[in-house]
Amino acid sequence: MRVITGTARGRKLTAPEGLEVRPTADMVKEAMFTIVAFDVPGARVLDLFAGSGQLGIEALSRGASHAVFIDHNPESIQHIKANLNATGLFSNASVANMDSLSYLRRCQDRFDLAFLDPPYGKQLIDEALPMVAGVMGENGLILCETGRDEAVPETAGDFVVKKHYRYGKKKVTVYHRAKAGEDES
Repeated sequence: MRVITGTARGRKLTAPEGLEVRPTADMVKEAMFTIVAFDVPGARVLDLFAGSGQLGIEALSRGASHAVFIDHNPESIQHIKANLNATGLFSNASVANMDSLSYLRRCQDRFDLAFLDPPYGKQLIDEALPMVAGVMGENGLILCETGRDEAVPETAGDFVVKKHYRYGKKKVTVYHRAKAGEDES
C-alpha cells in the first residue's frame, strides 16, 4: 500500500493486521481519485472509518487543504498518525479516535469531499450517509466503498447517487447534491 501521486508519491503506508481493516487496493484508489481529480485541490476532506488513513492521505498528497480522519480502533489511529508523519502531511490533518456516528452527531465542520469505507455487511452506510450529507458543503461529493453486491441508499438528505462503479469484489458509489429538477433515481 502506497501513496499513488502528489507530494507524498511512492511513500509506503502501514495498516493494522487482521480482517477489521481492508485497505483499498491501489487500482480502486486510483479509480476513485480519477473520478474526483478536479475536486481535490483545496478541498476539506472527511475520511470516515479511516482504517489506515490512506484515502485522506492520498487526497492531502494531491492538494487537499485539510483532512479529518475518524476511526474507533486505537490501533488504526496509531497507523494513521504514523502514516501522516511518514508522508509529511500531519500539519494538514486532524485525527480523532472515536465512533464515526458519534463524531457526525457533533460535527460542526463542512467538507467538500467525504470517503466512507465502513466494515462490510453492518449497514453502517445506511446510518452514516444521511449524517455525512448534513456536513457536506454546497458542491460536496461523497464516495462510499462497499462490497460489490451490498445495497446502498439511492438518496441521503439532498444527495443522490451520481454513479456506481464496480471493481472486482468492490463497489464505489458517488453521491452529489441533487440539482433542481434532477431525477433522484
